Amino acid sequence: MEAKQIFDDSAWAYVLTLLPPDLEETAAETKALRRRRHVPNAAALMRMALAYAVSDLSLKDIAAWATSSHIAKVTAPALFYRLRKAEDWFKVVLAKLLSDETTNHLVPGYKIRAVDGTVINGPGAADIDWRVHLLCDPITGKFVSAEITDKFTAEGLARHSFNPGEIVLGDRMYATARGIHAVRANNAHVLVRLNPYTLKNLPARTKKLSPVLDQESQVPEIGIKEWKVLIPVPPDKNGKNQKQWPLSKAIDWMPARIFAARTKTKKVIWILTTLSDTEVSAITALKLYRLRWQIELLFKRLKSLLHFDSLPSQQGPTAKSWILARLLAAALAQKLVDPAGALSPWGYGLHEIWIKA
Repeated sequence: MEAKQIFDDSAWAYVLTLLPPDLEETAAETKALRRRRHVPNAAALMRMALAYAVSDLSLKDIAAWATSSHIAKVTAPALFYRLRKAEDWFKVVLAKLLSDETTNHLVPGYKIRAVDGTVINGPGAADIDWRVHLLCDPITGKFVSAEITDKFTAEGLARHSFNPGEIVLGDRMYATARGIHAVRANNAHVLVRLNPYTLKNLPARTKKLSPVLDQESQVPEIGIKEWKVLIPVPPDKNGKNQKQWPLSKAIDWMPARIFAARTKTKKVIWILTTLSDTEVSAITALKLYRLRWQIELLFKRLKSLLHFDSLPSQQGPTAKSWILARLLAAALAQKLVDPAGALSPWGYGLHEIWIKA
């Protein structure tokens, strides 16, 4: 979304049709607009927030523009206060925008989701300021869920809400027993890179600790090797390292499958899924995992087009509202244009990804 679509009255009239129709109600419910004081309606507040997010103008500039354009009569300190109070409202509006997104069923009966996160730093920051956790539809290239947390919150599958019939793609940092258990509790499935340091797995027949990764020599140069395993779910957090708890304390055992295949350079790739062999074959699972690249490309688009990866200033209490407003702009952009869909880092399209093995 470009700034001119916010500043131009005729363009804004169209953008307004893409927003949820209940802006006034949600603004009142979240107390974003308790006292109007020269801000005539929720649409005016949303317009100022989006203008601030996509234009890189200062609060003083946005307040001057809004006043001269007869959108609202506000000062920079007043706008600062409004944006700080609108954080919960932005979350509600963003959720409503993303709930309308549809998805294709690449695997009959299932929706594909890819999960990942990124960090946002303020100018001159020596450390992480914020984390953004996204869930995207890799088929369409759109994000369908977003959450913003402080730097002390780690990434994990338990951060997101999943629906029955979803297959969640993630890299190795998401291969934890607690995270996978949270997904399965919602009747969804995972397909992730195996991380032997965060995930215990035992052969399904014996339940004896026999690390699958020690069997790398069994992986053929061409083809796929498969193991059926059980994943013990640890009890409530009782230590910093999941290896510190005994298997006898497991609160549940989840059936899973591990696949291993070699790349052209003979490196072994390890993939784990909770889908049964009647639901997804081994070769289909490996093809599906390739789609995880789409969320990496989504982050690149957000960072290059919206400069999403760095705050324009040390904004204090309005920083989270600025990030949410920029996510709102990205969600509106998804509706304004037809996305390119899934793009391949290997140079061919989604259909070719699916048929190449």
